[in-house]
Amino acid sequence: MHHPLPPWHALRGAHPLPRRCRGVVECRGQGTDPDARVRYGTEILIHAPLSTVFRTQTDVERWPAWQDAVLTSERLSSGPLRAGSVVRWTTPVPATPATPATTLAVTSTVQQLQRDNCVRWAGPATGGGIHIDEGIHVWTFTKVKGGTLVRTEETWTGDQAEADVDLSTQALGAGLEVWVRDLKAAAEARTGC
Repeated sequence: MHHPLPPWHALRGAHPLPRRCRGVVECRGQGTDPDARVRYGTEILIHAPLSTVFRTQTDVERWPAWQDAVLTSERLSSGPLRAGSVVRWTTPVPATPATPATTLAVTSTVQQLQRDNCVRWAGPATGGGIHIDEGIHVWTFTKVKGGTLVRTEETWTGDQAEADVDLSTQALGAGLEVWVRDLKAAAEARTGC
């Protein structure tokens, strides 16, 4: 059963990006949709080597092993993860006043990737009563004192996502906060931190 997600301030170690930093999370010069009305960004310090954090995040087939919010993940393209790689994954979505509880199927196509630095993917998401025309998601990874600073930002576009911007932003933010928290736990467990 999927439970409503806690607000960002209840998640240890996760912090929303300051307003001045939103829209500047980029991979190879490309960011999220600058015109999207549904947008959320956050960052977290992970006490693990940069290569471990990056490898954990980009080993997309193992996402269900460390993320409760990812039910399945399947690579639809062969070879190493790179620009053009396609991943289909599913995530449970709780009921909202506007939509029923459902499973969201997301098709993510990697647009940019730079090893141990960043990844950007984009694609649609569809579930019972829910459709996001395009989500654009960017992750950056920076070596800092004490570990790795991970920053992420995602935007959603489409009539349904934009019908209730506040509700969509809350759902997006809750999901990203859980994702960074789970990434922190998985990467730190790999290094014994």
